[in-house]
Amino acid sequence: MLTTTDTVSLTGPLDSAALRRAAAPLTVTVDDQVRVRVDRGRHLFNALRHGDGGEERRIYGATTGFGALVGYAGRADEADQCDNTLAHLGAGQGPDLAQEITRAALLLRTWSLAQGVSGVSTEVVDRLAAMFATTFSPAVPRYGSVGASGDLIPLAYATQALRGRGHAYLDGRRIPAADALTAAGLSPLVLDGRDALALVNGTSVTSAALALARDAVRAAHRSLTALTCLLADLLGCDAGFLDADLLRAYGHAGATDAGARMRRTLAGTTPSATRPLQEPYSIRCSPQLLGAAEDALRYVDGVVAADLGGVSDNPLFFPDDEEGMPGKPGKVVHGGNFFGQPAAFAADLLASVTAQLGNLAERQLDLLVDPARNGGLPPMLATTPGAQHGLQGVQLATTAFVAEIRRAAAPAAMQSLPTNLHNQDVVPFGTQAALRSYDMAELLGLLCGSLALGLRQAVHVGARRPTAPRCGRLLDALVDAIPPVEPDRPLDADVRAAARLLVTYDLP
Repeated sequence: MLTTTDTVSLTGPLDSAALRRAAAPLTVTVDDQVRVRVDRGRHLFNALRHGDGGEERRIYGATTGFGALVGYAGRADEADQCDNTLAHLGAGQGPDLAQEITRAALLLRTWSLAQGVSGVSTEVVDRLAAMFATTFSPAVPRYGSVGASGDLIPLAYATQALRGRGHAYLDGRRIPAADALTAAGLSPLVLDGRDALALVNGTSVTSAALALARDAVRAAHRSLTALTCLLADLLGCDAGFLDADLLRAYGHAGATDAGARMRRTLAGTTPSATRPLQEPYSIRCSPQLLGAAEDALRYVDGVVAADLGGVSDNPLFFPDDEEGMPGKPGKVVHGGNFFGQPAAFAADLLASVTAQLGNLAERQLDLLVDPARNGGLPPMLATTPGAQHGLQGVQLATTAFVAEIRRAAAPAAMQSLPTNLHNQDVVPFGTQAALRSYDMAELLGLLCGSLALGLRQAVHVGARRPTAPRCGRLLDALVDAIPPVEPDRPLDADVRAAARLLVTYDLP
């Protein structure tokens, strides 16, 4: 087992930074407070199940079948009931999810179970926590979840891998799960029916993918805000489109805040006095566009925070009946806290934001490579047009990226299809929405990297040096990281390098 210094506590709140850190080994602590509440929930589950005098009470998933077969008895043996939960859910297909998503989802699942209202055993929480100190990551197929009764199929694959069944990754290598557990120094999970159902009956894959996608889009939003300022400075634009009174009159908080950030970045800039009175919308309307994206992202922030701070499971077990009936240890409530509708709506909104930010980045690069609009710089920013082609290939690729983002941006949350003998007669498709947004966010990062590469090349072929100090420092970082395009060379790695720099650079 690896030694880790990074720590996440299951006692306090969980945030997306912790989910990102779960991609690498980290220490997940299970303290006495967590153990007390998990033990209490487990004792309540046992008490409610067996009832007064030992008579067994019907509790979904513990004594019954699943989904549309809830009206039938489950299996009497606890180990058999665990298999009954998981075996039929082994119907996923497609490529494996990114390990970053899978481990983030399991950290969120562990946190949810550690709240003590799912009725699981403490050993389950302990074993899950131990996994994070290793590089173990279940192999989970992408397709199969409708995000209604939680992410049943992907979480079933994750659970089976933790039991030593199926496949898993260790140190990035895909091997049989039993071998991966042994090599990682982990013991297979031993579960009863309640444990198994609690592990799969939540939206942890959806919520984790949404949180990671939101973080990536927020990073791209920051990058594009700074790159827009650098573009305006290189071209010599007048910064009047960022006037505080102008944006305050617009009435939208996001635009006001975006404009203030851009004014700070462009502080000290000197207009060239050669630009037209009104810039193209990709510059002039950028604070309104970036501001609207900020307003939308704040809504997504709220959904992510709620998802990471809530329990998604069914049924739930609450000690001390709120009606205060004497002799009652608590209550079991069957409901729908596994229904991923909030994340579905938020992921669809995030997709729309991603598409418009992608449009902005692509249009700004198009402006930059066009000699009719870029202030007289050579076409495609080529040092010797014809003999060299500069950013021509990159510009073609950005068009493809935008087209792919647009194709993927169709809303998922309204695509409800009844399934499971109409037990799940309305479904949110949050899993598809969140995973789609995660993929789109990666393309948006590449669009930002492409624009950054273009800005770096523009100075090489004759654009002026930035006059705003903050823009100058950003350009210097790009120049240090990426050589000029002369002569032509493959630029795929340069685009990725620029994208990585933007994520790690201390943007204003």
